Amino acid sequence: MTTMLKAQKREGTGKGVARKLRQEGRVPAVLYGRELGTMHLSLDIHEAENLFYSISTENTIVDLKVEGVGEPFQTLVREIQSHPFKSSLIHVDFLRIQAGVAVDVEVPLRLIGDPVGVKNSGGVLEQVMNELPVKCIPSKIPELIEVDVSELDINDSLHVYDLELEKGIDITVDEGRTICSVAIPKVVEEAVVEEDELLEGEIPDEEALPSEDDAAEAEGSPDDSGGDGD
Repeated sequence: MTTMLKAQKREGTGKGVARKLRQEGRVPAVLYGRELGTMHLSLDIHEAENLFYSISTENTIVDLKVEGVGEPFQTLVREIQSHPFKSSLIHVDFLRIQAGVAVDVEVPLRLIGDPVGVKNSGGVLEQVMNELPVKCIPSKIPELIEVDVSELDINDSLHVYDLELEKGIDITVDEGRTICSVAIPKVVEEAVVEEDELLEGEIPDEEALPSEDDAAEAEGSPDDSGGDGD
């Protein structure tokens, strides 16, 4: 997926310049990459936010059209800084990419299908990984990776090594990592534990029960308070 975003060159750096840009409805950005010195830019904050909310910024190629420069730069968004309270953009980093040169990206994982362990046994599908880190040339970057979970039963799991990717897409994370699993619902597990504990509490401690000898001795012993009666 490729999309377009307009940018302008900016003069100066620092907090003062950034503050002034934000007051004007713009957000500072930088563009860097191979055979390209760092280019200081600014973006229309509303255009940038609308775009970033509508795409997967981890793996979408953005055609960055810089005012006054000929052809758009093909880029990947490398970092987005947002205000901690206002959720507005503070700064954006773009990496220029080149055809035929591999880049590292994170591709969203989408689970498809209804696991048999959920349908038939009341299990719960738990997704552990939401993105898969891969390395490939720009033309091979997947928009997303679909993972079929329909065959998963209770206590079954899918791992990174179970994925089949197109040739030329290299996984850059431990292939033993779990993507998802079907587990017994925690409510059920807790109920079983509580029932077991309750049953254990109803069974008297054998050491606390009197033995047959103790019972017989207690039955035949004279009353300490009454003496022999004479």
